[in-house]
Amino acid sequence: MVRIVGYREIENEEGTPFFLLELQGGIEMVLSQTTNRYYATAKRAFISSTFNESTCLALIGTEMEGKIVKEECEPYQYVIKETGEEITLAHRWVYLPEGAPEPQKQTKTPAEVLQADVSTFSSNGVHELA
Repeated sequence: MVRIVGYREIENEEGTPFFLLELQGGIEMVLSQTTNRYYATAKRAFISSTFNESTCLALIGTEMEGKIVKEECEPYQYVIKETGEEITLAHRWVYLPEGAPEPQKQTKTPAEVLQADVSTFSSNGVHELA
């Protein structure tokens, strides 16, 4: 289960405003790598909506079937608010409705995806059809 905990107004490429719903998963206990103590946290994700602001406000607290999962993506820069440290991430958190298939894990790096399959080329310089 996830819960709608907030919303945010943003603009698309054409400058038209729309609202994102902020979703939060259940509580999870995570072991701190620096203090070696557990702390409580929850995964968050944003999904776009067609709702107006008053509807988004009314939806806060609504629970939905599903979960928030990690999805691989192109690397991007992220600044940690508390420390100001800039890090590179290659994942994002996305909402997955109940019963939907898990996102595919990328098994090849982007460079490997772009490389040609050498088995399709002749190894002796002569074109042969198999």
